[in-house]
Amino acid sequence: MTEQTYLTTDELSSRIKYDVRTIRERLKDSVLMEGVHYVRPFGGRKILFVWETIERDMKVASTLAPVGMSAIPMANGAVLHG
Repeated sequence: MTEQTYLTTDELSSRIKYDVRTIRERLKDSVLMEGVHYVRPFGGRKILFVWETIERDMKVASTLAPVGMSAIPMANGAVLHG
């Protein structure tokens, strides 16, 4: 099993250069999926993002999307072109 890096919303914001509010309101549960890109330790309110999964899916989305088109990585590893 590979080690995973867990990040708070503030730490993720710093790494991907998105505002914390954008992550919470626009990315979480639309692009970043619970159980894949983030977890809630011990069923609590705190959210920890899985850096390796997010980094992988950002790279996949950027290499598959033609200029001017968006691609959304799906939890099963597929990509939705929209």
